Amino acid sequence: MTPAKEKVAVLLLAHGSPDKPEDVPEFLQAVTSGRPLPEAAVQEIAHRYGLIGASPLTRLTLRQGELLSQELGLPVYVGMRNWKPWINGEAGVRAQMQRDGITRAVVICLAPQNSRTSVGLYRKALLGESGAPFAVDFIESWHDEPQLIAAFAERLSAALAKAKSDHGAAPPVLFTAHSVPERTLLPQGGLAGDPYADQAKHTAELVARAAGLMDGTWWFAFQSQGMSGGPWLGPTVEDTILGLKELGNDAVLMQPIGFVCDHVEVLYDIDIAFRQFAKQHGMELWRADSLNDSPRFIRALAEVAKTKLSQPVPAK
Repeated sequence: MTPAKEKVAVLLLAHGSPDKPEDVPEFLQAVTSGRPLPEAAVQEIAHRYGLIGASPLTRLTLRQGELLSQELGLPVYVGMRNWKPWINGEAGVRAQMQRDGITRAVVICLAPQNSRTSVGLYRKALLGESGAPFAVDFIESWHDEPQLIAAFAERLSAALAKAKSDHGAAPPVLFTAHSVPERTLLPQGGLAGDPYADQAKHTAELVARAAGLMDGTWWFAFQSQGMSGGPWLGPTVEDTILGLKELGNDAVLMQPIGFVCDHVEVLYDIDIAFRQFAKQHGMELWRADSLNDSPRFIRALAEVAKTKLSQPVPAK
């Protein structure tokens, strides 16, 4: 008998985001796997979503999938761990891929740096206890993909040119990535410590180099520390901004290199909260545009997928 023809697709996985502020309590239940959060924390997060109107994360991720499909000539699916379109369930993307006859999927988490709090949870959501109904090529990290670095550097160079024009001099650059609990870095269950912090800093270093930044003109900090769960990774953005002021700076340009599209941690945390904090301390703040539908970013995703597809088919 002739074996069934392989049907290949790419699956993009992301965190997910509520459609409107009223959805925040249900969304947070998914984020915490049902663990209750203090009501004050829930209300504060809903307030932040209210200030930005709505998170564009889902819309932008779906657009990234469309553009990647055009680039590769392959079907591209999108699944979210904490909101619609869900990864799992009868209406989830995994079930849809099975109905569509997909036999092999390259899975890319839209978090380039590997952390058990993001990539690890996406893998768990996709595979569950029994594995996926198709062969899975799971990308563990792609933090140093050359086209990703070039895409970030392209956005950064444009932002630096504008800031220099507005301010009269190029401000120092502050790269950021989402903080995680410090306990995440510790070895767990026989596994090595989480590589996330090292990979995030390496991405920043590569982008700085690609953009032609000199040592002493850029810094790195972790942003968006959580409200519970023990100590989170630093240094914080606030402490770093104050440190830059002490060095005689009156401006800073931020670029989050742990995120690949606009969402609440960019549109609220940076554009509202950090900008307000900087202003209160006599500092002006700019932000490099997010990658969103950048053609170079889409090429980065395509390169990651093509590299994996050139390798042997994994066992189911």
